[in-house]
Parts: sequence; C-alpha cells; structure tokens
Amino acid sequence: MSADSVRLDRWLWAARFFKTRALASAAIAGGKVHVNGTRAKPAKQLRVGDSLRLRIGPYEWLVTVRALSERRGPPKDAQLLYEESPEGRAARERLAEAHKIAPAPAYRGKGRPTKKDRRKLEEFL
Repeated sequence: MSADSVRLDRWLWAARFFKTRALASAAIAGGKVHVNGTRAKPAKQLRVGDSLRLRIGPYEWLVTVRALSERRGPPKDAQLLYEESPEGRAARERLAEAHKIAPAPAYRGKGRPTKKDRRKLEEFL
C-alpha cells in the first residue's frame, strides 16, 4: 500500500464518522457513501482531494478529503482530515433545526385495550 492513499472504511473510521470500521463498511456496502459521485467499496483507495457524499441517518455530509490517516485520534485531529462544503453544512443545519421544531411522535392508542375499552367491547358483543 502506498502512503498517498488509504482504505475508505479505515479513513471514515479515523475521521470519526463511524464508531467502528465494521459500521463504516456496512454503510459503504449499503450505498450510503459515494466517492467522486460514484458508489464505492470499503477497500476503495482514498486520496487527498477526493469528494465524499455520506448519508448518516437523515443527514447528508458533503466533504472533501484534506488529509489521510489510518489511525483514529482525538476529535480535533479528526476534523482536520476533511473540509465540509458550506452548502452541505447549511442543508444539514436546516434539517437539524426542522427536526427540533417538529413535534415528537405521540401515542395513537395502539396496543392493549384499557379496562374501559374492554367493557365497551363486551357490551357490543
């Protein structure tokens, strides 16, 4: 392996997008990671300057690789490995704000009937 490239799954783990390499590999295999506009495999060799599109949960990250690392370090060092595009960050922040404003899902009466409901059923039958 050359020093000017690193495996995609390993870089995603080192950049702290995923907690484990296995989670990174699963996301890549599931089509949630695109390198330079195309779907990639976990063993894809990543180089400085490559652009990545990551979907993690409901959020989409648009980043450019600034440095390579095979080792996972502190979060401050991990942030130096990539640069996020301004439009990607704005879209992600808008979505996060929309999720904060949206009401939490409420209980819709599913599940076991209450004592009152059971009495109504018995009365009906």
